[in-house]
Amino acid sequence: MVMTLGDVKVGSTVTVTKIAGDSAYKRRIMDMGITKGSQLYIRKVAPLGDPVEITVRGYELSVRKADAQCVEVK
Repeated sequence: MVMTLGDVKVGSTVTVTKIAGDSAYKRRIMDMGITKGSQLYIRKVAPLGDPVEITVRGYELSVRKADAQCVEVK
């Protein structure tokens, strides 16, 4: 079963395994610091599920739900 960043519960720490999408999309995600092997901590999720607030490489980042669904984690 493939788990995405959008499926992870608040308070969990996960590791990025793959970023799906075309090359320009992948580059945008990677420019935010979300790269294969990086650790992500899920801080909070907005009441309607969008956006998801994560901690990556020591800083807070808000990611849209659509973007979070393209990041596979374990």
